[in-house]
Amino acid sequence: MKFGIIGAGMIGRFHAQAITDMENGALHSVFDLNQERAEALAHDFGAKAYTDMENFLADAELEIVTVGTPSGAHLDPTLAALNAGKHAIVEKPLEVTTERIDQLTAAAKANGKTLAAVLNRRFHPGMDAFKKASEENRFGTLASASAYVKWYRDQAYYDSAGWRGTWALDGGGALMNQSIHTVDALLYLAGPVKRVTATKALLAHERIEVEDHCVALLEFENGARGVIEASTCTWSKDGHPARVQLSGTEGSAFLADEAFEIWDFQNEQAEDTEIRATLMKGQEAGLGANDPTSINTYQHQRNFEEVVNAIQEGREPSTSANESRKAVELIQAIYKSAKNDGQWISL
Repeated sequence: MKFGIIGAGMIGRFHAQAITDMENGALHSVFDLNQERAEALAHDFGAKAYTDMENFLADAELEIVTVGTPSGAHLDPTLAALNAGKHAIVEKPLEVTTERIDQLTAAAKANGKTLAAVLNRRFHPGMDAFKKASEENRFGTLASASAYVKWYRDQAYYDSAGWRGTWALDGGGALMNQSIHTVDALLYLAGPVKRVTATKALLAHERIEVEDHCVALLEFENGARGVIEASTCTWSKDGHPARVQLSGTEGSAFLADEAFEIWDFQNEQAEDTEIRATLMKGQEAGLGANDPTSINTYQHQRNFEEVVNAIQEGREPSTSANESRKAVELIQAIYKSAKNDGQWISL
């Protein structure tokens, strides 16, 4: 399929590389209001450059767009793409409120097009193994399910763009912006949350509206309890990995970015030896922990390939709008609790 990119900044460049590496997609065009930026990205990847959205979307050869604008500015370009008859894959979060996500979902349905999210941290061998263990109930009765994103962003990061650290365009702070992929992974593995209580704070940054540290206690529908801790003020030399940890009566698995710190089950299976030999944690730095540009693109590539396969097979992709909505709903509940002195909020 022929792809177009909306937004030619850092994220747009990640998208361009991932699309170029795909087996079932090709980069066709790039849109950005900044002509120099659009032309530079298009030149580097052999695509057409546009600065007029109407002309960009009127291109009959364009089939699917990716949206990499700031988080709270996903609605309008995605609506325009869907209403122009294009499929859309939107960066995290799909939008910053469930109401906006529902609006986009309705537009996709009305136009008969696929709307999907970038949930790229679902696409690596460690997550594949983790999900398989969860689906096979290898943890027994799940007791604990938690996520930790202890990252660092300096003041210059927030000062680098006026939209950073705003409710309108970031949708939140360390939780919504930096931690949403890990929150998604937790829900993907442990299932839905029943209720939550939370607290948040601005501890180490200035001139931003949102939190740089947040802690939530979770009660899952399956009875498990857990914690989400999200921060952009926890410095380390190499950066802490994003962690998802599940433990139950028959096993525990602790994932740090793409590798396991713990893979320990009461009832051993044949694949466990291979997992411990190939997917255990070394001393590598956390992906994106201190530097947001230090992520790889192959997970985006697999994410995009999954969406194209789903379109061609006439099914809903595993990163559908409904899947993306789950993490945003939970984050909204966490923020609501934190704003109301830790009141328990039911989902």
